[in-house]
Amino acid sequence: MPEQTLLVTGGAGFIGSNFIPYFLNRYPQYRIVNVDKLTAAASLSRLKSVEGHPRYQFIRGDIANRELMAFVFTHFDVKGVIHFAAESHVDNSIADPEVFVRTNVLGTFTLLDVARTHWMEEPFRYRDDYRGCRFHHISTDEVYGTLGRTGFFTEESPYAPNSPYSASKASSDMLVRSYHHTYGLDVVTTNCSNNYGPKQHSEKFIPTVIRKALAFEPIPIYGDGKNVRDWLYVLDHCKGIDQVFHRGKSGDVYNIGGKNEWENIEVARKICDILDRLVPPDSKGAAVKSYKELIQFVKDRPGHDRRYAIDASKIENELGWRAEEDFESGLAKTVEWYVEHAEG
Repeated sequence: MPEQTLLVTGGAGFIGSNFIPYFLNRYPQYRIVNVDKLTAAASLSRLKSVEGHPRYQFIRGDIANRELMAFVFTHFDVKGVIHFAAESHVDNSIADPEVFVRTNVLGTFTLLDVARTHWMEEPFRYRDDYRGCRFHHISTDEVYGTLGRTGFFTEESPYAPNSPYSASKASSDMLVRSYHHTYGLDVVTTNCSNNYGPKQHSEKFIPTVIRKALAFEPIPIYGDGKNVRDWLYVLDHCKGIDQVFHRGKSGDVYNIGGKNEWENIEVARKICDILDRLVPPDSKGAAVKSYKELIQFVKDRPGHDRRYAIDASKIENELGWRAEEDFESGLAKTVEWYVEHAEG
């Protein structure tokens, strides 16, 4: 019998669906219960590799449903939480912010409170069988707002969210912090930079560029294309989460970044160069000689942050984590995965 049941929320999403197979393979002492609402951004097809796994169970449900969460904690005797579940697409948060508040704020509150009730006798006193139970909250660098041409976000950077999405994540971060300081709940938070890799939802930036290019449709680039993001390969992020969950200091925040700053336009051009080699346009009878000819600049979105960049010194120095994948090789692997899956 596995020693510990871990609740993973949002495990059918991009990062969660990469994390679950990694974690099950690495740690035979864990059983994983994955609760996911299966919104448009989630898909169980991403978890085919663990279907039928003896230490994995999926439950479709809403993390804001307290009755369901209380049942999951009690029935499976949950002794750890890794909380991925979130609405995360900035454009969608601009169009419909209410759902972001419900999932990201109310959902996180519900999980925290159920965990506190299940694990603790009273503030700062865990039940005997639940000492060491930890709540790991996955957040984003977007809570810090935007940077100029220089500088980096650190764990001490002030919060300055600029979209309904980042505001909802900042709110959830503060709830996690409050449950540590008020109740003594063992929590850790990680704020990551932009993830990329296999299994990402098609609406996100890198999959959109690939999808549009392969369909020979205009590749939309917001504004002047010079918005800068720090790109983190998803498996490197999963390894960072692993380190923080097991070895991070209770109550602390750890920033996880890839040290891969690129302008959006340059990322799009790199993707097109890779596609030109993998699937030459003339092999498809296209009129264009390069997919780069499909790039078009479109009206910028409201509140579009100019630059994100993370200083990952804390997790590197304290826990020994390092991003292993460089952007060139990681992007090539990512494009190859999408090409393979696009062609069936």
